[in-house]
Amino acid sequence: MLKIKKTYLTDEKNRPLAVQIDIKTFERMEQLLEDYALGRLIEENDSSENLSIEEAKTFYKKLKD
Repeated sequence: MLKIKKTYLTDEKNRPLAVQIDIKTFERMEQLLEDYALGRLIEENDSSENLSIEEAKTFYKKLKD
């Protein structure tokens, strides 16, 4: 598991309000979430909608025209 160094921000009654993390950790977390979401999207893809290479070339050629 990813070790996260965090700082808790509290109000005057010492109740937690927020958590602060360094930018490098945030960017790593953001990348992990994006990778996970992309993986889920790929898994959910309906393979019957996939194009063959020739169909894809024809499709993209039409977009350029």
